[in-house]
Parts: sequence; structure tokens; C-alpha cells
Amino acid sequence: MWKRWRIRILLFMAVLGPGFITANVDNDSGGILTYSQAGAQYGYTLLWTMIPITIALIVVQEMCARMGVVTGKGLSDLIREEFGLRLTFILMVLLVVVNYTNVVTEFIGIAGSLHLFHVSKFISVPLCAALVWALVSRGDYKSTEKIFLVASLVYIAYIFAGVLSQPNWSEALHQTIQLPAKSVWSDKAYMYMAIGVVGTTIAPWMQFYLQSSIVEKGIRVKDYAASRLDVIIGSIFTDVVAWFIVVACAATLYVHGLGAIQVAADAAEAMRPLAGDYAFVLFAFGLFNASLFAASILPLSTAYTVCEGLGVESGVDKSFKEAPFFYWLYTLLIAGGALTVLLLPDSQLINVAILSQVLNGVLLPVVIILMLLLINRRDLMGEHKNSVLWNIIAWGTSILVIGMTMVMLWGMIPGH
Repeated sequence: MWKRWRIRILLFMAVLGPGFITANVDNDSGGILTYSQAGAQYGYTLLWTMIPITIALIVVQEMCARMGVVTGKGLSDLIREEFGLRLTFILMVLLVVVNYTNVVTEFIGIAGSLHLFHVSKFISVPLCAALVWALVSRGDYKSTEKIFLVASLVYIAYIFAGVLSQPNWSEALHQTIQLPAKSVWSDKAYMYMAIGVVGTTIAPWMQFYLQSSIVEKGIRVKDYAASRLDVIIGSIFTDVVAWFIVVACAATLYVHGLGAIQVAADAAEAMRPLAGDYAFVLFAFGLFNASLFAASILPLSTAYTVCEGLGVESGVDKSFKEAPFFYWLYTLLIAGGALTVLLLPDSQLINVAILSQVLNGVLLPVVIILMLLLINRRDLMGEHKNSVLWNIIAWGTSILVIGMTMVMLWGMIPGH
């Protein structure tokens, strides 16, 4: 009995990484800002989104992992082969634009978190940009993945920060399992925030990065059960962390009437006199870790996606000479994101951060629909094509996000 379990544990540890890392990096600077804003402005009333979002995240991520294992190809590679270069090129351009705003948001988080400890953004941003560039360009896949796994575990800091904020546990749990009042569905500000929460929890870039990581790691069909567990654990862990971020800000900023925040670092600063120095340090440190972590992954994901879509060499195990386009795109995204934060007035940073999350939510249905068209092809997936239940959940997620986006856009029209 013990021998069999030991083999299973070792197998799980061997494939651990892609699912857990991809899900956790989604709690990046923009995500923390969005969750913090949700708690600060609306208290516990957006917690109801966490359970359906977690289920949707597990389903969407599992679909990507399964496609990667069965086909041995990345998502953008499959899209190019099955839908043609023109559609792929348009999708790649959209992803680069959306991911660029996400990279900017990560450097906003780095600057804000270290500013809390009196470090100027003109020091923190260039140094961290150089660090994340060197991490990927000078390492290999195995060493880079180990660093990312350690960074993922640091998110536990937000769970401690949530406990230290002393929330109303019964109210928080009640709001998690109960839908909000009907009146909120006509509130365009509430809908805008709800779309932001969805967009930051299930971001389009995640699907491309996860599938590429699965392929690069060389996970085989016979090992897929352990890889699926990696995806499920990662998805649950990341949304538990998100839940505690909302709760921490609801219990402090919302309860004391402080309302909206400008950047994620404001949540840590405002929390200090309300929940104590420990909560402040944990929240600020968690923000720095999340931002630095995501500033490494997001440009990497974009480089993987574009290179696969265009059919050029990519991968951190390749040298600069072997994959020049891959490394140049990665470098330009980091440099561009860092420079934008240094040059953009601080008053404009919040707009970029929130916009990046909403763009994620708007683009997400397009990516999921393309995935569904691929994963339901028996000639491509064989016996591993989607089940009826998985199709219902994935199509439901797409339809829900499209509907929420239409409501938001309609509410933004003058007179509505």
C-alpha cells in the first residue's frame, strides 16, 4: 500500500509545476488590485463569484493541459494549424496588446510595494526588470520552474493577512454561497468590477502558457492523472488566496469607509493602522512577490504564444542564437513595461491596471471558444475529447462573460 502511494506521490512531484504555477501567477499585481478594490468598494458582496470562477478555472485549465498532453503542441500552434495563419496573427496581435498592459501592471505592483519601504521606482523597477530578464534568459526550464514553484508558495502570506484583519467570518462565508441582490445587475460600476474579477481569475494568457509548459515539460498521456491533479490543486489554492484578499480589504478598508484605492499598495498602507504591522508587511511582501513573479511569467507566456503561432523557435532551454525572436520579444515586453511605469504619471497607473483586467475578461471568451472547437474534434483528441459536462461549463463561462461584457458596454453609453 505504502509503495503504491509513494509511487503516486513521486509521479505527482515529477509533473508538478505547470498547473500550479499558471494558476498562482494569475494572482498578480492587477489581480491583487482588482480583488482589493472589490473588497474595499463592495465589502463581501463579490465573494459569490469565487466558487463558480474556481470551477470554471479548473475546467478551462484542465482542457488546456489535456490538449497539450494528447497533441504535444501548444495552443497557438494548434490554432494556426486548424484555423489558418490570418486568424492566428490577429489573435497574436490582440494578445500582445492585452499582455503588454498586464506587464505594465506588474511593474506598477513592484514599484508600489517597494515604495512602501521607501524605495524609489527609479531604483526598484530597473533592478527588478534586469532580474526577471536574467532569470529566464540565463536559466533552463527545470531551474526556472523550481524558482516559480517557491514563489507560488509565498502567496500564503495573503491568507495570514486575511486572518489578521479579523473579518466577520460568518458574513464572509454567507456572501460566498449567496447571490447578491437583483439591484446590482443594473449597476454598471458593480458589473465593471465583476468582469474585472472574472478577467483576472481566468486570463487568456494562462491557457497559452499552461499548454506550452505542459509540452515543454514532456508530460505523457500515461502521466496525465497527476498533471490534472496539479491543475486542480493550483486552481483551488489561487482562488483561496483571492478570497482572503477580498476578505482582508472588506474587513478593513470597506468596514472603515475608506472605499476605493488607487493602486494595490494603497491597500497595504491603509491596512496598517487597522490590522497592524504584521498584516501590512504580509500584504506588501505578497504584492512584491506576486508582481515580480508575474513580471517573469507574462512576457514569457507572450513570447511562447507568438512564437508558436508564427511557427518560429521558442523555449527557455534554447540559447539566444537558437531562438532570437523568442528572446527579443521577451526582452522588449519587459523593457517596454518597465519604461511605461517610469514615464507614466502616477495618477494614470490605476487606469492601466484596471483596464488590463477588463481587457482580459473581454478577450477570454474568444480564446475559450477556439479551445472548445479544438478539444471537441475526435480526429485531434480521440477518446480524450471533452465530456458533455465539461462542454456545458466551458460554454457557460463564455456566454456568461460575453453577457456581462455587453451589460457593461451598454451601461457606458451616455444616457444608460
